[in-house]
Amino acid sequence: MSKTAPEPTTETLAETENYLAWKADEPDGEVTYHLELNNVTLHFFREEWDEFLALTRLLGKA
Repeated sequence: MSKTAPEPTTETLAETENYLAWKADEPDGEVTYHLELNNVTLHFFREEWDEFLALTRLLGKA
């Protein structure tokens, strides 16, 4: 009898007609963040996501 690997729990953070931001709580305790931008998907670990959010805040001030 084979064991199935536990699936991550996902949550949509924001969504528009063409874009989607979501996070996944992985079974190992890691949280990953994902941006789907049309046909491109970007994957971030927590530290990278925090830096990306800081960048978008700076862009909002530009």
